[in-house]
Amino acid sequence: MTITYSLDEIEKVAKELLAIPSLKKVITFHAGMGAGKTTLIKAMVKELGVSDNSSSPTFSLVNEYEDRNGDPVYHFDLYRLNSEEEAYDMGIDEYFYSGNWCFIEWPEKTPNLIPIDHAAISIKVLPGGKRELHIKN
Repeated sequence: MTITYSLDEIEKVAKELLAIPSLKKVITFHAGMGAGKTTLIKAMVKELGVSDNSSSPTFSLVNEYEDRNGDPVYHFDLYRLNSEEEAYDMGIDEYFYSGNWCFIEWPEKTPNLIPIDHAAISIKVLPGGKRELHIKN
């Protein structure tokens, strides 16, 4: 599925993505710096009913939120990760196999730890500021 959108349509896009039948709960986000990965994840987290103010976990690697049902939602930003071993030592695999939502920025930092059964979103910035999103579920 491919979606072209502007940033003011981000909430609609988040709702559309989360409505995909059988959407995998582990989702990797692939895009360059500044393409809108965090913005999209914030919209998805909000759509899941998280009332906390969400932000990128750049310095802590993972932020944990609670959705409207009281279930955890995990947002990972692996950009500053030094090695897969560092991720493994923090127990990242337990998060990934928890059955809860896991939104992962910079998954290429842990290619051997990402579950095989995951969804992947790629975002490309188009001329004029629009974004093209492709999801493989």
